[in-house]
Amino acid sequence: MNKVLILGAGMVANPIIKHLLSKQIEVTVAALNYDEAIRMVGDAPNGKAVNWTIDDEATLENMVAANDVVVSLLPYAYHVMIAKCCVRNKKNMVTTSYVKPEMRELDVPAKEAGVIILNEIGLDPGIDHMSAMRIIDHVHAKGGKVDEFYSLCGALPAPESRNNMFNYLFSWSPKGVVLAGNNDAVYLKDGKTVELPTADLFKNPMKLDFPDVGKLDIYPNRDSLSYIDIYGIPEAKTMVRGTFRFEGWCETLDILKALKCTLPEKHDFSGKSYAGALAMVNGIADEQDIQKKVAALLHIDENAYALKAIEWLGLFSHQPMNRQVDSMYEITSDLMIEKMMITEKDRDMVVMMHIFKASYPDGTSEVIKSRMLDFGSLKTDTAIARTVALPAAIAVEMILHGEIKVKGVHIPVIADIYNPVLNNLEKLNIKMVEEYGLPLSEKL
Repeated sequence: MNKVLILGAGMVANPIIKHLLSKQIEVTVAALNYDEAIRMVGDAPNGKAVNWTIDDEATLENMVAANDVVVSLLPYAYHVMIAKCCVRNKKNMVTTSYVKPEMRELDVPAKEAGVIILNEIGLDPGIDHMSAMRIIDHVHAKGGKVDEFYSLCGALPAPESRNNMFNYLFSWSPKGVVLAGNNDAVYLKDGKTVELPTADLFKNPMKLDFPDVGKLDIYPNRDSLSYIDIYGIPEAKTMVRGTFRFEGWCETLDILKALKCTLPEKHDFSGKSYAGALAMVNGIADEQDIQKKVAALLHIDENAYALKAIEWLGLFSHQPMNRQVDSMYEITSDLMIEKMMITEKDRDMVVMMHIFKASYPDGTSEVIKSRMLDFGSLKTDTAIARTVALPAAIAVEMILHGEIKVKGVHIPVIADIYNPVLNNLEKLNIKMVEEYGLPLSEKL
C-alpha cells in the first residue's frame, strides 16, 4: 500500500485526508493539534494520527523515511526544513504554498535525489496557475499572443450569508487577511507599470458582475509583474492579479487603514476603551463624539458607510478593552474574530475568473474568460478547504502512480501536471467554465 505523510491538521487538511483515505492509501497525519488529527482520520483502518511538534526533528526524519510522499500543510516558514528532510530521504513532497528563494535552491539537490518538490498546488496559488496556463498554451499553440490578462480570485461568504456591514465572513485566518491589507501592489496596465502604495490599495477598486453572484469589487494583489515570466507571456501589455470582495469591504478597509487600525505597531493601551485607543493612535484629544471627530479628521461624511461598519465592529465603543501593550492590528482582528467568523449556518464560496485578450497573426482578436464558482460549508468542508486541498490530493495520487515524471522544484505550470489535475478536479465538481471568442467589449 502507498504511504503518505501529511504534516498539519489545520483548516484545509480534512479534504485531502478524506480523499487519500478513500483511495486506499495509507495516511499518517502528524500534527500539534492531535485531537483534530484523530477526528479527521476517524475510524479509517488505513489512517493514523501522530502527536508531533515541529521541533521534534528525529521523529520527522523517521516519518519521512517511512512514507512515499510528504504533504506539508504547515506554515510556509517550515517548508524548506521539511523539503531538506525529504531530499535527504529521497522522498517526494507537495505543498500548497508559494515557492520562496530558499526552496528554489533545492532544485538541483532534489533532481539529484530523483524526487519532485511540487509547490503552489492549491487554489491561489494552484488552480489559478493551472487554469491560466491551459488557456495561455492554447493561444500560443495557435500562434497568438496574450495581450491582456486579469487573474482574479476571492474567498467570500455565499450571497445569502452576507450578514454584516463588511459583507464578509472569515473561513480563513482573520489575522492574515487584515495584515495583508498593509501590502503595496504593482501591476502592468496598457504597457505601463503601476505602483500602488499601501495607502491607496483599497481606493478605486475595479468592478465586475460575476455570474450567479452579483457585483464584486477587485483590489490588486502584491506583485503581478512576476507572473509575466511565470506564465511565459512577455508579449503582455496588461498583467493584473486581483482579489474579489463584495462592495463595502474595500471602502471600509480603506478607512480602517487611514485610522491606523491595521498596523502592528505596539502601544500602551492600559485603561483605554476601543474609542480611546482609536483616539490615541490618531492624535484625537479625547474619545467623546469619536465618530464625528474621525469624520472630520478624514474629511468624510459622518454617515459614510465605512464609519457605520466600523461602529458595528466596535471600534467606536466606550467599553474598556482590558489591554495593555498591544497593537491596533491585534485589536481590530480580534473584533473580527468575535463577530465575523463563519458558522455552521453559513456557506462560503470561492470565486475565480481569468479574463484574456488574445490576438492572432490573421489580425483577429478575442476575449477569453475562464471562471469557477465553488460553494462549501462548515457542515461538510468549506469551499476554501476543498479548492486548496483537493488539487494537492490529486497531485499526490499522480506522483504515487508515476504520472508526474519531472524532478526538482516545480509549480504546476506544466501541461503534464495541469491538464490531468484540472480534469480530475472536474470529477470532484470543481470546474473552470471557459468561454472563447467573446467580443472585445467583454474586457474588464
